[in-house]
Amino acid sequence: MAKQLPLDTLSELARTKTDDAARRLGALQNAQLSAAQKLEMLIDYRQDYFGQLQAQMAHGLSSAKYHNYQAFLATLDGAIDQQRAIVAQAETRLDRGRDDWRQNKRRLNSFDTLIERARRQEQAVQAKREQRDSDERAARGFLDRAVNPTF
Repeated sequence: MAKQLPLDTLSELARTKTDDAARRLGALQNAQLSAAQKLEMLIDYRQDYFGQLQAQMAHGLSSAKYHNYQAFLATLDGAIDQQRAIVAQAETRLDRGRDDWRQNKRRLNSFDTLIERARRQEQAVQAKREQRDSDERAARGFLDRAVNPTF
């Protein structure tokens, strides 16, 4: 098992923050999608209602009913404008959430790169140490055979 590096702790913290940012990003995506769907529903409802108004007008419509239709359409238009603002806010939050996740992911990748580099350096040091030990054993064996020849 590789020994624990001080960077491992930082990497785990960065991983936790990245995972948290990913969860927040998912929630923000759901909120943005929900707001966009509500907007689409309001727009569709307004179009249907306007279509009803046009159909009623083709068959004759009292001025009181016409004003009721107009008032309700104005209310729908206000709701649509409010929902558009909500969608815009959700998209802004989503963009910020993406930026936050990307920043956390870059930090995590940086730590992972540093850890990998440190592990490779440690492996190189270990390989040199093993090679030196092997060379010393071979040299001792050679000297032992030179000093104590067994013909």
